[in-house]
Amino acid sequence: MQFNGFSQGSAEEGKTLFKNYCASCHAKNMRSDATGPALADVEVRWADYEREDLYSWIRNSQALIASGHPRANEVYNENNKAIMTAFPNLTDDNIESILAYINVAANPVAATGGAGPSAGVVVEEKSSNTIYYILAAALGFLALILTRIISNLRVIATKSDDPDAIVERKSIVETLTSKGVITFVLFALVVIGGYKTVNTAVNLGRQQGYAPEQPIKFSHETHAGINQIDCQYCHDGARRSKHSVIPAANTCMNCHSAIKVGSTYGTAELSKIYASIGFNPSSGTYINNYSEMPEDSIKEIFTDWIADNYVSENDLTEINREGEKVVKEQWENIKSSLTNDVKDKIYGPIPWVRIHNLPDHVYFNHAQHVSIGKVDCQQCHGTVEEMEVLEQYSPLSMGWCINCHRQTEVKFMDNEYYQAYEQYHDELKSGDRDRVTVEDIGGLECQKCHY
Repeated sequence: MQFNGFSQGSAEEGKTLFKNYCASCHAKNMRSDATGPALADVEVRWADYEREDLYSWIRNSQALIASGHPRANEVYNENNKAIMTAFPNLTDDNIESILAYINVAANPVAATGGAGPSAGVVVEEKSSNTIYYILAAALGFLALILTRIISNLRVIATKSDDPDAIVERKSIVETLTSKGVITFVLFALVVIGGYKTVNTAVNLGRQQGYAPEQPIKFSHETHAGINQIDCQYCHDGARRSKHSVIPAANTCMNCHSAIKVGSTYGTAELSKIYASIGFNPSSGTYINNYSEMPEDSIKEIFTDWIADNYVSENDLTEINREGEKVVKEQWENIKSSLTNDVKDKIYGPIPWVRIHNLPDHVYFNHAQHVSIGKVDCQQCHGTVEEMEVLEQYSPLSMGWCINCHRQTEVKFMDNEYYQAYEQYHDELKSGDRDRVTVEDIGGLECQKCHY
């Protein structure tokens, strides 16, 4: 059976499968080459062969190549004979779902009806208090004018009753220091002070736009943007636990055991990863008893590596004075970046600076939102793939969360997690209800987030 067009699998299921099996090698926009080739129109490129041949290629490409399949060998040679990981556990339905997701991801405008990738994102609008300050000043000025008018009218009224009466007009200073004005000012200060105190307490710990300097200049723009590495490849906990987790250095080493010189900073930043875990980039091996080595020995390993790379990069026969300066600066930066008041040794976990930090009394589960709610990372974290320096995109306030729960439509159909809501399923089928929001399934209950 030959085939043309798109597959009929579940794109939602395919998205999860793609992240679990394919995202480490293939670009998530499906149209750029990464470690593996672009996947857009993969079905079309296999259209002259049996559907089962494509299944066999995805499950075990080397077996299909060994059988002499012409298309398999053509793809193998086109990609410099790079070996594709075998996935024998994938069923036909799993593969159809992956292919369906590839089609959706490769054509995002068509898939969203032209809404673009940011459709459905709930953004908390920032308001300015400038207008209120202007109104307050205008009202104060108007009150002063009215006070003077009332004072003049009183003088006129007194004179009309008794032309010989001596009436002293109050000066502006006397008016402003009168008992009534002082009482009003004190009352206003109490109200404004109380408001500011409560408002400041509510905002305590919020840091929208916070972008601290990290011990290693890690660029999300380079990794998630240019190289199309999926968020959940590094933050694997997001799909299966409460925390998204900060990736350990061994995750970095999946790529950087081979890519040892950065495109922007050369050896300056990647050497910090190697120094933290005891990897010798010159030999490509891990150092025995690294945690027990004296600092001078560690220094020798990494300064030799930095110097050798500098000589090679600049086509020199030996290190020059400028190179010696570079070596010294990079080593000092390695020491200062990997050590702090808590950690006085280079060896050990990289001391990343935390950016997103919810109060202790707030419960948030990444897996609930990512795996069940199918919420894209960008909805809360912004276009991370465009951030050279990561910053907190959303306010993470209670109001922001509540607005999202009120407006976000639950991906209700074809989701086993929501099968228990029989009433809503019946109402959707009968047309009595056109959507179900997070609010409808208890998303505004206090105990959901404050237990």
